[in-house]
Amino acid sequence: MKARNLCLVALAPAALAACSQERPEDRPVVAPAAKVVGEARNCIPLTQIRNTRIRDDWTIDFEGIGKTVWRNTLPNRCSGLKSQDKFTYETSLSQLCNTDIIYVLNDYGGQLQRGAGCGLGMFVPVELEK
Repeated sequence: MKARNLCLVALAPAALAACSQERPEDRPVVAPAAKVVGEARNCIPLTQIRNTRIRDDWTIDFEGIGKTVWRNTLPNRCSGLKSQDKFTYETSLSQLCNTDIIYVLNDYGGQLQRGAGCGLGMFVPVELEK
């Protein structure tokens, strides 16, 4: 049996998680502009993730060692992701991949509960514009 890594990413507070099929052209642009600086990847090593920034219900920036940032644009809206500003995931590997599912963490009176799952997209190395 493979070991399972359970990782918790927490940043701030409030709403119910659920993925929805919203068209990309309907979504507001909230994430800061970024310049693509390399090839998109299916996976990134967990040891290289030092922080995450949830930009909106579709976009997560995974900050790595040094100035490395991988932007992950979810294929579908993950309702509550930005308002709860925290998520968790499980993986049996030492990396996070576009085939993995994240779960918004809902805070109910100080108790964290896992919400509905949302799929990840590709990890695109970017340089955030100032």
